[in-house]
Amino acid sequence: MSTRLTNIVIDAADPAAIARFWTAALGWEITYESADEVSVEPAGEDGLGIPLVFVPVPEPKTVKNRVHLDLASRSAEHQQGTVERLTALGATPVDVGQGPVPWVVLADPEGNEFCVLEPRDEYAGTGPVAAVVVDAANPQMLAAFWTEAAGWPVGRGDSWLVGLRPPSGRGPWLEFIRDGEPKRVKNRVHLDVAPWPGGDQAAEVARLEELGAKHADVGQRDVAWVVLADTEGNEFCVLSPR
Repeated sequence: MSTRLTNIVIDAADPAAIARFWTAALGWEITYESADEVSVEPAGEDGLGIPLVFVPVPEPKTVKNRVHLDLASRSAEHQQGTVERLTALGATPVDVGQGPVPWVVLADPEGNEFCVLEPRDEYAGTGPVAAVVVDAANPQMLAAFWTEAAGWPVGRGDSWLVGLRPPSGRGPWLEFIRDGEPKRVKNRVHLDVAPWPGGDQAAEVARLEELGAKHADVGQRDVAWVVLADTEGNEFCVLSPR
């Protein structure tokens, strides 16, 4: 039995508009659009990325997101050019207390924080998204849960950061970084996982509960997916097999 990471879901006031920003930012394309969601995926079939799914919500963003994207760069010039290009698209510099660091923190037009990293060898070949980063009180324990939920093994780790790598060795990392701020509201960015084709959604929900997940009510009503929270309270969805 297993599940795999399938989507990064982002709450949005205007899903279509913010999806257009991210297609331009990443060089990806909109693959599905309706009133309920807009999906953005890598162009072609190179596998270098996890789809971003934007869904409408009425609630405004009030706190720093606990899940964010890190974007890769190939050189100092590429990093600077990326920051300038994204700023021209509508991104803005943001201060999240990062101090003097070699990466640049920006926010998209709806205020979702993301980082444009300086060149790093570990992100060579990831595609434009270097990592999906999750704030964690205990990175090691949270990563232990997510290696089971996402189906990704630990690729590197220490007391400050633990990174999971796709089994293929391609595409972005899933990273858990130590952060002392408590979770206060429902996350505006969450992960979706799903059983593989032929799998059993109910059995996988039960397995994840045994690993420490809890059922979560985010107002979802009668839906085909199951909403859980991980061991630190981060909401995620278990979709039908796919």
